[in-house]
Amino acid sequence: MSAENSQSIAFSDLRTAAYCPRKLYYARRGEREVPPEVLERREMAFRYPDLVDAPDAVLADEPLAVSPRRFRENLDRLRSRDPDLWAAITDPEAREVLLEGRECRGIAHKVLADPPRPSLVSAGSPPEDGVWEPRTVHAVAAAKALAWERERPVETAVVEYPAHGVVRTVDLTTRRKAAYRRTVRAVRSMDGPPPRLRDDAKCDPCEYADECGVRTRTLRSLLGG
Repeated sequence: MSAENSQSIAFSDLRTAAYCPRKLYYARRGEREVPPEVLERREMAFRYPDLVDAPDAVLADEPLAVSPRRFRENLDRLRSRDPDLWAAITDPEAREVLLEGRECRGIAHKVLADPPRPSLVSAGSPPEDGVWEPRTVHAVAAAKALAWERERPVETAVVEYPAHGVVRTVDLTTRRKAAYRRTVRAVRSMDGPPPRLRDDAKCDPCEYADECGVRTRTLRSLLGG
């Protein structure tokens, strides 16, 4: 591995920094483990053909974030409207692939073929449209790493939300590449705790809120703020 690659940024660090650079600072200071419920939801992404027509009784044992009916409808809509993408995600070229790019490295849960592109599996919930920006930055990083390894352009990535039965395509637009570049610079320049965000929506659920010292909505309500 080259000296440059030895300093490459983990996909997970890049995604965390895109959410909040200060969160990455605190995350790096402790141990990070993937919760079991996250692994359970990710595993569903490899069983879509078995789940898309499964009855309620079977889906009741799955870690769904929506009703069984909604889950089936979402997957069936994808299967009907985009059979090429359905075929790609249900029969990927490779699974759990370590991608090492010029700047970033990490695991692509799937590598799809024709054209080659990475697919990332999220245990979270999708926005109404598109993909949340931290996951978009992650997708751009994975696509760039795959392009670096294959020595050919990769212009799209895929993000799967298996607990919802939702799959989204991420095009590597100029705006998304710029967000990726900003995040890479933020991570590389980090040598201490970055400034606190002023974004309650991000701070309220953060596991480092107390350590960070932000005043969340909950704390302000206790103080009568």
